Amino acid sequence: MACKKVGTTLGRALWQNGSRTPPLSRSSKIRNFSTSRELKSGEKKCKDQSCESNCRSAAMPLPAACSSTPAAQRHQVGGKKGPEEPLTVSGRSYSSTAPKADHRTYLWARYNEMKRLVHDLIPPSVCNLLNSSTIYANNEVSLAEVDIYGFDYDYTLALYSDTLNTMIYNTARDFLIEHFKYPEGIRKYDYIPNFAARGLHYDIQKGLLMKIDAFHYIQLGTVYRGLNPVPDEEVLRLYGGTHHVPLHQVSGFYGKGPKVKQFMDIFSIPEMTLLAVANDFFISNDIEYDPEHLYKDVSEAIGMVHINGDMYKWIMQDLEKYILGGDETYAVLHRLVSHGKKLFLITNSPFSFVDKGMRYMVGKDWRDFFDVVIVQADKPHFFNDCVKPFRRLDGNGDLQWDKINSLDKGQIYKQGNLYDFLRLTGWRGSSVLYFGDHLYSDLADLMLRHGWRTGAIVPELDLETKVVNTEQYAQSLTWLQALTGLLERMQMHRDSQSREVLQDWLKEREELRLRTKNLFNPQFGSIFRTCHNPTYFSRRLCRFSDVYMASISCLLNYDLSYTFYPRRTPLQHEAPLWMDQLCTGCMKTPFLEEMAHIR
Repeated sequence: MACKKVGTTLGRALWQNGSRTPPLSRSSKIRNFSTSRELKSGEKKCKDQSCESNCRSAAMPLPAACSSTPAAQRHQVGGKKGPEEPLTVSGRSYSSTAPKADHRTYLWARYNEMKRLVHDLIPPSVCNLLNSSTIYANNEVSLAEVDIYGFDYDYTLALYSDTLNTMIYNTARDFLIEHFKYPEGIRKYDYIPNFAARGLHYDIQKGLLMKIDAFHYIQLGTVYRGLNPVPDEEVLRLYGGTHHVPLHQVSGFYGKGPKVKQFMDIFSIPEMTLLAVANDFFISNDIEYDPEHLYKDVSEAIGMVHINGDMYKWIMQDLEKYILGGDETYAVLHRLVSHGKKLFLITNSPFSFVDKGMRYMVGKDWRDFFDVVIVQADKPHFFNDCVKPFRRLDGNGDLQWDKINSLDKGQIYKQGNLYDFLRLTGWRGSSVLYFGDHLYSDLADLMLRHGWRTGAIVPELDLETKVVNTEQYAQSLTWLQALTGLLERMQMHRDSQSREVLQDWLKEREELRLRTKNLFNPQFGSIFRTCHNPTYFSRRLCRFSDVYMASISCLLNYDLSYTFYPRRTPLQHEAPLWMDQLCTGCMKTPFLEEMAHIR
């Protein structure tokens, strides 16, 4: 309780003063804030067990000590600036203002002071805050209002092992060589796991694979021609002195070109790898080639793996080798049906393939779980045109010729369109929640045109949360943020000594960025971040999905009347502190002048 009182009082004081104080005078007030794990003598540590349990229930680090003393007594918010107080941290005492002997000494003193603060005041339980089984909300969603649940099949109901990517790559590579007569030397390139990542863009004319942020800027250091990075200077030259890509001019809504292609689904990872390998072979052997022809041929080779049914055959012949998490899929479906929910399936895969996989995961009576089953739907066209009518399949998967006037339970339907689906079922609006892994083909039209709730399946969250939970990442990111704030505050020093120091800090900042990037993927980093900005993939994820998660099994962790609330984060013009940050461990850094300027 005391903990909550401190957070509320301090937060209100910060907000009230921040909203009335002109920007230029605000720093003099923030300067008086100080925070330490060891409170001054006379302050009483919080022993209220409810405070501790409330903080722990949020899965966040506990405040080091809570006090019933009013916040205004511990943090001077306004009025005259008091005498400088030493800051006590882990047995050390030092002032928050370094003596200005000369600019170089002064700046490095501030740097070292900040580094000590970050090291000493980073919460000890900052790691392991994220759980890969969590469902994350972009928009407020109440499951109590959802009566109908829809699913894609591939990488939604059925998750596949990494072995599948190797098989797709090998088959497409051999197709290039045997059917398009590409050089035999390409066969020497084996599949490279973890080279590419979902959400990357490919410049078809230049043969470059790259990561682009939410503002259409290329993240320098993540541009690859073949298997080698392209120097930043060359990237700028290739794009006319900028690293901005006008995606609205060179790529359509679904990211399919004509000049730039975005790879949005997990099946595209072998395609990106094969493009990189083929480019690398031609460049390494000094063979002239047209990158546009290469892109077209690789795309066709990858497509033939699906069209010829090779992928379906591999999986059907060895379900145990390729399919993951079958028991969890059964548990999700069973739980939803037992609570009276209606279920439907819309997939681009053929019935024989889906039937074999669902029998393996759920059982021979898997169709009893679903009110409507639609295969070979041809998404995204299924969602955005009304051309193709529904066709019914018999028990052997053969097409029937009868007119479809209703969508009945126990039947299998092929093709069709969403407009007929809505007319025949009456399932509309926010009572429907549909899950899929492809942001464009599965979710975009449903969100933008029809008002369905959407859930994105992002298996990469498993790895990303493991990295974020490491001490190395937490310390590197916290210091990166603190150093950025220090650069922002100290940039007004323009003498030659200061410029040298600031250049050293900028170099260290770039090294920190590279270090945190490499923890995820040495070539392209996190699929969600480009340094500090969200990636283009992340922007689309937030735009087209109400919630996202690593797998549908995450639903098992929540009551079916649960409401998902998106975390409120401050906009750039808003106060840097919010109520939910004060006692839930969301504060990146302590309440110090330097920290207040960290974004």
